[in-house]
Amino acid sequence: MKATPRVYVVDDDAAIRTALQRLLSSEDIACSVFDSAEAFLAHPLEAVPTCLLLDVNLAQGTGFDLQDELAVRGQQFPIIFMTGYGTIAMSVRAIKAGAHEFLTKPFEPEQLLDLVREALANDALNLTERCLTCNVKERFNSLTPREKQVMGLLITGKMNKQIAVELGTSEVTAKVHKKHVMTKMNARNVIELLKMHERIAVLP
Repeated sequence: MKATPRVYVVDDDAAIRTALQRLLSSEDIACSVFDSAEAFLAHPLEAVPTCLLLDVNLAQGTGFDLQDELAVRGQQFPIIFMTGYGTIAMSVRAIKAGAHEFLTKPFEPEQLLDLVREALANDALNLTERCLTCNVKERFNSLTPREKQVMGLLITGKMNKQIAVELGTSEVTAKVHKKHVMTKMNARNVIELLKMHERIAVLP
């Protein structure tokens, strides 16, 4: 089943939120609007091609703060910044941090729609990788603290006997922990385990 792309709008101006929602809906683009970064962050995101229309100057904090928080959470998708008074320094900061585009209000509806379609198309290509990363992270989070320790030792090439010494336990116990790690992570060998670790190493 094809995933329906979704655009999120974060802007503390109700008139802007309404106008953008109407514009996007008129083009059959699914849209959800929020009046603050906090409201957006509390909303579970769907595993679909995504784009965020983000106002730079919010009532609480800035769009840059939200951009930084999304990066910390490992939630990466195209962000189109919007502002009523943009500067070159602002646009440079946004783009350097990974923003898709930086628009100064007012902007032409067709310009915005073109950018949104482009951003959603780009994100559709990244969706598979993002879902895989999310899946690996969920598996990793299912490990107990001790199993995470064992995984950390396994990916450095430690053998069962060496792991047992590191953890101050028996080799048999180390083998049991290793089996649990491999099963929960759905890894056939240590090389696969290492690749999974590298995939989520940048995430908190």
